[in-house]
This record gives sequence, structure tokens and C-alpha cells, in this order.
Amino acid sequence: MSNELPMGIPSVDLALFLNGTAEEKQQFVNTLGHAYEEIGFVAVKNSLINDQIISQLYQSVQEFFTLPLDVKLKYERKELAGQRGYTSFGKEHAKDSNAGDLKEFWHFGQIVNEGNKDIYPDNIPVDELPEFLSIGLEAYKGLENTGRFMLRAIALHLGLEENWFDAHIHEGNSILRPIHYPPITSEPKDAVRAGQHEDINLITLLIGASADGLEVLNKQNEWVAVTALPDHIVVNVGDMLERLTNNRLKSTTHRVVNPPKEKWDTPRFSIPFFLHPRNEMKLDCLPSCIKEGEHAQYPPITAEDFLNQRLAEIGLK
Repeated sequence: MSNELPMGIPSVDLALFLNGTAEEKQQFVNTLGHAYEEIGFVAVKNSLINDQIISQLYQSVQEFFTLPLDVKLKYERKELAGQRGYTSFGKEHAKDSNAGDLKEFWHFGQIVNEGNKDIYPDNIPVDELPEFLSIGLEAYKGLENTGRFMLRAIALHLGLEENWFDAHIHEGNSILRPIHYPPITSEPKDAVRAGQHEDINLITLLIGASADGLEVLNKQNEWVAVTALPDHIVVNVGDMLERLTNNRLKSTTHRVVNPPKEKWDTPRFSIPFFLHPRNEMKLDCLPSCIKEGEHAQYPPITAEDFLNQRLAEIGLK
């Protein structure tokens, strides 16, 4: 059911949660809960995004990022604070750093029903790549669906109703972010491909990156490399979930380091899905996560206010 992978992150099989016996489902919940309390990361096999969509997405993402810069810049909408379309190289930085990360990225966002069209900005089609938007949105749906079941397992671990998160994430403010880390052409001063940070959202689902570089900080304050597995996605806890659980579940610090010099000419692509709740969700600590004699570690805040605060800290707003 669960085995420890070389990078020290447990592997879980989502099929056992969805289709296993009651005992196998409970084992999945226990393994997941323990991992999220200890390190904040798991590798998940049998996710609900199919391999064909993943390969189509990687191909179309690589095609987009090889477009000339002046073409890509047509799709950068500064008024949207990077929430849809293209964000150019070096714009985003880690919360406590002024050095821009060595990356450029694209954002696909939530598709809402007709009655709620005003909640989020529209997704942006790319004239040069007619299939880009539809492939991205197909991947978005598969990852959102996977995330829904991961959160159901988390709810059971926390002693909540299994569907507790469902209403909070229905048409939530989630983002699918294809990232391109171009080849490094000169000695970077302080910049790395992505500075050490914690994710803002509830959980992040990462489709395996095309090159190594992801590292997580363990409890011994050591950086541990996470190697992409072909048949797994990596799913980690974000700050919103850590906050909601009063630090019971860990939003682990991670980064993407620059490759050794002999591999500087290798680009890196990765595609995280940041699962966010609806803007109005309250992130107040859950009473069930405040032990006797303890108190809430965080003041009340809505998901929207928390997101805006963090976007300002990382240079996007």
C-alpha cells in the first residue's frame, strides 16, 4: 500500500481510497495523515489525470515557451497580477528575497458556470497555439478532481465529515501553472530557479518535472532532493491548510535549485496545480485542531485576503 521512496516521501495509491476495501481506505487516510503531519509531502499514484493529457500538456507548454518573447508578452496582463496568462522571466520572487526567480510561467484558472462569470478573470487563449487553452483546462479538471479526493482523505484524518471541503473548493480559485526554467547562460548572483518558499494554497498537486531540482527541507533542517517518478504526482500541504489545522499539517519549505554547471544548458519544465478554496472561505483554525490548553496560532482571515497578502509579498501584486 505504502512504501518509502528514495527521497524520504511516502507513496500512496489513490485507487485504494477510491475503490479499496474499508480497511484499505482507512490505511490510505492513516498513511496520508501521518505523512502530512511529519513532512507535508506524498507521492500519489493512480491520480485522476490521464497520461495522454499530461503528455499533450507538456508538448503544448514547451511549444508556448519557445515562442518569441514579443509574442509571449502579448499575453502578459499586468492588471491581473499574474492570475491569468503569461508572467515573464524574473517577476516572481520568494517571500523574503528580492532576487527574481529564474523562471517564466503561465496561469490557467477556474472555469465557472454562467451565473458566476464575474468571480474570476477569463482564461486567455493563445492565437498561435489553438489547442493550448483546451488542453490546459482538461488537465485542470483532472487535477482538481484528484485534489477533491485528497482533501476528502484529509478531512477523515482530521475527524471531519468526508465531504467537508467539497463546498469550500467548488469553483474555488485554483490555478494550474506551467513553469519554464530556461537554460542558465551566466553565473547567477543570488537567484535560484525558485527560492525557498511554502505554497499559499490548501494543497499543491505537481505533475513530475522534466529535470531534477526540487528539494524539501526536513525536520533536521536538511535539504532533501525529490526525484520525479514517472507514474506519480507529488501532493503537498500549503499554508492555508497548515493555518486551518493550527500547524497540525505541515506546509513544508521547498525550493528548486540550479543544476550543476555541466547541466546549465538544460531547461526545466514543471506543472503545479495550486488548489485554492472559494475566496470567502474562512481560514480560522478548526476547533478540532486546537488541543486542550492550546490556542489558535493565527488570527481569522478569509482565503481571498490571505492570498492577496501573499501575492504582494512575492512581487505579483
